Amino acid sequence: MNYRLLLAVLFLLPVSSVVAAENAANLLTSEEVVARMAAHDLQRQASTAGYAGMRRYVLENHSFQKRAEMLVRVEGDPDGTKHFDVVSEDGWKAANTHVLRKMLESETETSRPELRATAKINSTNYDFVFVGTELVADRLAYVLEITPKRKEKYLFHGRIWVDAEDYALVRAEGNPAKNPSFWTKSTHFEHVYQKSGALWFPLSTESVTEARIFGTTEVNIQYFDYAAKPAHPHPPDNSVMSAKEMPHRD
Repeated sequence: MNYRLLLAVLFLLPVSSVVAAENAANLLTSEEVVARMAAHDLQRQASTAGYAGMRRYVLENHSFQKRAEMLVRVEGDPDGTKHFDVVSEDGWKAANTHVLRKMLESETETSRPELRATAKINSTNYDFVFVGTELVADRLAYVLEITPKRKEKYLFHGRIWVDAEDYALVRAEGNPAKNPSFWTKSTHFEHVYQKSGALWFPLSTESVTEARIFGTTEVNIQYFDYAAKPAHPHPPDNSVMSAKEMPHRD
């Protein structure tokens, strides 16, 4: 049973009621929204030297009445590559080893620049249809229907919500374009971001997988203590001389 794709598409997912646009002529096209989202992402990435944060994973299997938990520290490099350190594990050991740790391995793999480009939400990998606007956490967001151009496990069918001011991904939901194995009947996931300062960080991920043998398995992830590293840290202040450097009077 392979759950690796659950976080490979991790930048992704339902939301509130539709807000009618008073002036449709002021709305952007889907192409314009996607282009602005890509440009703003580059600006945000250039403004930091990466980030660090914590995650709590909780897996529950209803058929076997099993539960597993994992606390993980994550660091992101300036190029987007992720590094994970498991702080603690509890509960169903098989799930920790064969599901949660495999999810971390998959996300590490897909975060590398050479592979991340094949899973990015852009016009190279997806077709977009403008659906409308909605309020997400009291902020206006553009809603786009998203269809993958290739049937690959790191792409997905669904919808994305893009903040109308910052052009950041704030929600996504959908299903993988390709099931990871015969034993997986379906997977649905929802991903939510929140703004912290000038940047956007993940807030929660919820996924539900229906498997032919293991039944329903839910994985919920909570993200906390995320913070960016400054892109240009201040150099040490050499203006204050040490006692050895101070001139001595005879």
